[in-house]
Amino acid sequence: NMYKEDFGNMIEENRNSSDSSSAFTHTNTMSAVLITAYSVAFAGGGIGSITMSFVLVKMNTLSVTTTAIINLVVVHSLLLFTVPFRLHYYVNKKWVFKMAFCKMVSAMVHIHMYLTFLFYVVTLVIRWLIFFQWKDKVEFYRKLHAIAASAAVWVFVMVFVVPVLFFEYGRSGSYNDTTCFKFHKELQQESVKSLNYTIIVAVACITCVLLGLQIFILVKVARRLSTSLWSHQEFWAQVKNLIFICVIIICFLPYHLFRAYYIQHVNDFEQLESYNEVFLSLTALSCLDLLSFVLSGS
Repeated sequence: NMYKEDFGNMIEENRNSSDSSSAFTHTNTMSAVLITAYSVAFAGGGIGSITMSFVLVKMNTLSVTTTAIINLVVVHSLLLFTVPFRLHYYVNKKWVFKMAFCKMVSAMVHIHMYLTFLFYVVTLVIRWLIFFQWKDKVEFYRKLHAIAASAAVWVFVMVFVVPVLFFEYGRSGSYNDTTCFKFHKELQQESVKSLNYTIIVAVACITCVLLGLQIFILVKVARRLSTSLWSHQEFWAQVKNLIFICVIIICFLPYHLFRAYYIQHVNDFEQLESYNEVFLSLTALSCLDLLSFVLSGS
């Protein structure tokens, strides 16, 4: 009897371990891609955030652009804090932390993406206002105004976005405690589908408008400075604006375009979920923007 019990326990343990490993759907190749993407984001983003923090400390003025960059450092740092937990999961193929923390880590990638997108748009719009000479320079009259504007954004996120994500995330269906980032069952709800489609269209349209406007400005500058184009500071200032738009096109747009297909075919085959995770990992590479600003002297 004792041998039978031991044998039964051994079978049960094997079944449980195989269940937990099969719950981790990513292949070795996909895991390697995810580990690489998040490792690059963590290393480059960390160096960029630290370096940019030193640069910002030395600055006396607090323009709207500078305030947006400060907020970028904060939002990148929050994402980078969660990255080691993602890497731990992808390496060990098992989530050993609480499910509530899994939701937070999962939600942080999305919060990071849309806040980064917002700060990019604000920075570009301010720079264009200055270019079209509607404003000589856009500065907050007091540091308190800059803090208040930033606080308003963060309070909105903490009061409206975080609670909704935390309480609504993972409500559809039961999820394995040892498996994280598998919340695709939510997409079966029509309201969630509609919200996703709305966001996809909004991001795609805003990106097209940003790119179109920047090309228009570059052409305008090129015509005005036709002889001394390459040596003129104004031309290079507009080229540097393209860094923001390139990050949006490379890091954010692929995820949203694939998302439209993913929502339609979410239940067709399991590997789609891995592709969605890979496209989502691209959004984390936007953390490298601060490093590119430092290296380009922007």
